[in-house]
Amino acid sequence: MTKSEIFENICRKKSFLCIGLDTDVRKIPSFLCNDIFAFNKAIIDATADLCVAYKPNLAFYESEGLRGWEALEQTVNYIRTNYPEQFIIADAKRGDIGNTADMYAHVFFEKMPFDALTVAPYMGEDSVVPFLEFQNKWVILLALTSNSGAEDFQFFENKNGNFLFEEVIIKSLKWGNTDNMMYVVGATNAEMLSRIRKIVPHHFLLVPGVGAQGGSLQEVAKYGINSQCGLLVNSSRQILYADNGKNFAAAARANAVEIQKEMEDLLKDKNLI
Repeated sequence: MTKSEIFENICRKKSFLCIGLDTDVRKIPSFLCNDIFAFNKAIIDATADLCVAYKPNLAFYESEGLRGWEALEQTVNYIRTNYPEQFIIADAKRGDIGNTADMYAHVFFEKMPFDALTVAPYMGEDSVVPFLEFQNKWVILLALTSNSGAEDFQFFENKNGNFLFEEVIIKSLKWGNTDNMMYVVGATNAEMLSRIRKIVPHHFLLVPGVGAQGGSLQEVAKYGINSQCGLLVNSSRQILYADNGKNFAAAARANAVEIQKEMEDLLKDKNLI
């Protein structure tokens, strides 16, 4: 999927919502009998008109072994077949040496029809470039994350006054471009978006941490929206587990509607729709 196609979907749906499919079998309604795909399908059918992307977090599928991988494959294929306009992100946070990265790229971009993959940059250029060799596929590079441990390394400051996460972004500009690279920037550090936008004014940013983790959508939009929106804001638990009974999908939709309406207002404020 191209950058312009993502922006067209944002304008058409009046939303820049990404729904994280972090499907925890310990939390899904008991009457589903731990059927991961049945849960995902119901969530997708209830919310597909309100979001522009889905982001399965692979840990929740890998933890279930073979049946988890089968559910992941079913989920991705279902989205691709029934909602082809959706941008599908594999939240896998891969990052390894070149030949291993090449195998990961083959899995996620050829064996499974994902549009994008989250990638950890710690091992440098050769661990990232193999993912950038696929046309209309995206690397979403971890830059500034929303977890408390982000303070351990990401805010190390160098002699030029740049934080480590800024150096990661600056260095990565030699590897990719606005048509194949995005960055993860946590909503819990929304004020840092203004610094990031000075480095990457035209790139898309994937922003987790809104909702259950305490991030503010208003703050993210204030510092992060650009001329093509430039944001995919993720919500997972707030939508997935809005209700644990028979009406779980309707409750998920209601929460997604609330977020989409707020996004619509923000897009209108920026004269993007």
